[in-house]
Amino acid sequence: MPECKGFVSNLTRGVALAMLVSISSGFAQKKLTLTTASPAAKDNFVQAINTLESFQFPAFTAAAQKTIAADSSFAMGHMLMAATLGPQQRQKHLDKFAALAPQASKGEQLYLQGMTHFYKNEDDKALESFQQLSKMLPEDRMVYMMLGNVQRRKGNFTGAIASFEAANKIDASLPRAWSFIGDCYLLQEKYDKARSHYKQVVDKVDPDASPFGPFFGQIWADLYEGKPEPALKTLDEYMSRYNRNGAAQNFPPVFIWNHKARINLEFGRTAEALRCYEIGYKSVPPTPATQIDSVNKIVWLGRMHHGRARTLAKMGKHEEAWKIAEDVKKMIEGGGKEGEQYWPAYHYLAGYVKLESGDYKAAIEHLEQSDLTDPFHKLLLARASLKSGDKAYALKLSEEIIKFSTNNIERALSYPEAKKIIAMNASN
Repeated sequence: MPECKGFVSNLTRGVALAMLVSISSGFAQKKLTLTTASPAAKDNFVQAINTLESFQFPAFTAAAQKTIAADSSFAMGHMLMAATLGPQQRQKHLDKFAALAPQASKGEQLYLQGMTHFYKNEDDKALESFQQLSKMLPEDRMVYMMLGNVQRRKGNFTGAIASFEAANKIDASLPRAWSFIGDCYLLQEKYDKARSHYKQVVDKVDPDASPFGPFFGQIWADLYEGKPEPALKTLDEYMSRYNRNGAAQNFPPVFIWNHKARINLEFGRTAEALRCYEIGYKSVPPTPATQIDSVNKIVWLGRMHHGRARTLAKMGKHEEAWKIAEDVKKMIEGGGKEGEQYWPAYHYLAGYVKLESGDYKAAIEHLEQSDLTDPFHKLLLARASLKSGDKAYALKLSEEIIKFSTNNIERALSYPEAKKIIAMNASN
């Protein structure tokens, strides 16, 4: 139930969108040959990539759908559709483009092969495919963008930046590569350089546009440096744009309010955190008039309770916090099989409350059942381990946090403290 994950799942599709790529408006030599007899499919494909590169996610999804409608046998069109969906929903399009690949051009076949490896987290094989493509198609911006994404995920930030800069040499007007370069600098602790690139992205888009990556990248840079005020100011600007440009009509700004609450909570501003969690849930409509259906309405209610309980625990109101945690547990139990996916989130909440109350043994028991792919969950476990005297385990967890290479609020809130734990143990 952590708030950031819900937004990524429902709005940006997380890695699925991040790994798509950009393309210039026309096709010159030494670029991918698109295998479709439909001019409409080709035009919509180009439009889809360009809208994605400009952070116009609803338009990207619409153009991807039109691409398939124009030619259902267009393999690269199914590649687009796969990126608009979550991991479970996209499989049918992965299967479809794999089946259609033999009919595609050589470049498309190699591109689709690389994408297949990327989806399977086979980064070495994906890298090999896109490196080969970059030699075959040296003027195709899509290839350099994908090559940079693979290198970034592998932790080769220098190589990733070089690939994104190569994409910019082909067309620097599209802002997505600038944002990805900012991500690489962020992960290297070069926060000023990261901010510079993120701000360039914001300057390139419409004044009312609200691209998630460059705005939240700036926010995370501030959090890494322990500066909540500028982070909240940037978040307010994002919220203003989001409400102005009509995005809130498609998806309520609950995830923005939850981010505000989370930042305030972890920097000790508990009263403001409570206020933000409650306002955020009020923005969720009572009927499925938007992308929030009746099931997700309950999920956001659970997230609001989750946030309130953590905040009350931080305020020292441990009994009240634990009562809410028990209510969240009942919600999960009442959800049957569908609710089982939220057990790690419950253990995160229970561990948070027990940690704040000083019951470190119980905190550890719960946190070891939380989502330990989440660096903040790991940080809580490291804190509890330190409190219980297990410095070696806390050090191990902190070293794992440092290696985490996905830019999100969880890493921004965890990384600085993990570094301190490592430094503290190194000096002892």
